[in-house]
Amino acid sequence: MSQARRVPHLAEARTWGGFATMCVGMFMAVLDVQVVATSLPTIQHSLGVAPDAISWVQTAYLTAEVVSIPLTGLLTRIMSLRWLVVAALVVFTAASVGCAASATLPELVVWRLIQGFAGGTLIPAVFTAVFLLFPLRDQPLATTLAGVLAVLAPTVGPIVGGFITDALSWHWLFLINVAPGFVAAILAARLLPRAKADAAAARQLDVPGLALMALSLATLMVALKEAPTRGWLSPLVGAAFLIAGLGSLAFVRRTLKAPRPLVALRLLRDRNFGVGCLLSFVFGAGLFGSVYMMPVFLAYVRGHGPFEIGRIMLVTGVAQLFAAPFAAALEARVDARLLTAAGFLLFAAGLGLSTVQTIATDYDAMVWPQILRGIGIMFCLVPTTRLALGLFPAAEVPDASGLFNLLRNLGGAIGLALIDTILYGRAPVIGEALEASLRAGDPAAARQIGIPATLVAHQASGALDPHTIELLRSLIAKAALTQAMNEVWGMLAILTCAASLAVLWANRART
Repeated sequence: MSQARRVPHLAEARTWGGFATMCVGMFMAVLDVQVVATSLPTIQHSLGVAPDAISWVQTAYLTAEVVSIPLTGLLTRIMSLRWLVVAALVVFTAASVGCAASATLPELVVWRLIQGFAGGTLIPAVFTAVFLLFPLRDQPLATTLAGVLAVLAPTVGPIVGGFITDALSWHWLFLINVAPGFVAAILAARLLPRAKADAAAARQLDVPGLALMALSLATLMVALKEAPTRGWLSPLVGAAFLIAGLGSLAFVRRTLKAPRPLVALRLLRDRNFGVGCLLSFVFGAGLFGSVYMMPVFLAYVRGHGPFEIGRIMLVTGVAQLFAAPFAAALEARVDARLLTAAGFLLFAAGLGLSTVQTIATDYDAMVWPQILRGIGIMFCLVPTTRLALGLFPAAEVPDASGLFNLLRNLGGAIGLALIDTILYGRAPVIGEALEASLRAGDPAAARQIGIPATLVAHQASGALDPHTIELLRSLIAKAALTQAMNEVWGMLAILTCAASLAVLWANRART
């Protein structure tokens, strides 16, 4: 009798252990973007390539990732969740070794494509596992565990990347994946429950649809990457957007008519899933945007190095960890719509508090905005996942999870492109206005760039000679970038706040 009682507990422990290994893989996949981002200048110098070329190291990873995410549902059916996770972990780890051994940029980009494709499947697979492996009572805790790691990785990435690059070399940014990757693959093979694979589904793969999807997503990512620097109306960007648009239309038309579609777009007809995907898209813009802008401000305005930037940004991660158990407890008891709206409003408040930054803003003034964002992030992710996926039958969860996670990444990519366009489009305009105000003797402009107002007060137009203006140009540039950033923070806050209204259209999810 005692043995019979232990068996369910043993099976439950094995399931949680297998799920934990999946979360480790997802954490590595998300972390790999940020740890590399902090060390791109070092990699550029080591490989001897131009500054504008090294960004392809990141673009290759993100492009492959957004192509693989919507394929996760199909791959889960073909291989089963267990073997998909094992294969993804092995390929991701092997590609990490290839990245570390790369001696040229093309070689590194190829390995990053492989690494990104494998890593992209791990993200939706984890959220699929929440609904396939656990009973309803355990799903809030599993969602919270996955959510903490998914959003914690971008926060700790800068400090981890800065420390590794300073202490060792950029090659170790990839080699740190090897040991945990292979261990996670072995444990996943042993601990994840067996499930029936449907190899016949591979013969029904819509190859033309796959080609259209890959072409559309890849050209969209290229267009978004190049638009801020080349211009949104430049020939290359325009052509890329045109190809992405036509390819998307063709893909959608083909997918809606296919008996076994590559991506289940029909799921968007479900009201809760449609609302959840909209929220996921906006959340991606706010999450990736905030994680992107803080290092830019701290590096270019405050002059901090990678390690110090990571230390300051840890506040968000600590707030997330603090909020996680509360999010799990409330998510099991409170209407997901209320929690989602509260999370988005709290996140918007954290974004809004950053709209008053000055060139003197540093750690102390960034604490409360980060705390509010960190707490808000957990309530943006955990109940929203329940809202979007909680009403689907098990067979449809993999497809829904892939699309849900894809939209978060697309929201981040589009958001980053818009942010760069605003930052580097508005900053020069603001800088020229500041310079004109200084020449006119405006004390407010002097205070904005951080010099005593008495230096320019009551001066006639042109009293500040060109030599003085040149000496102040660095401060003017920093103040202009800061003001442009404040505008972006405000835009993200308004967008996030408006998105919270979408929950009014959602139905009550299961609790």
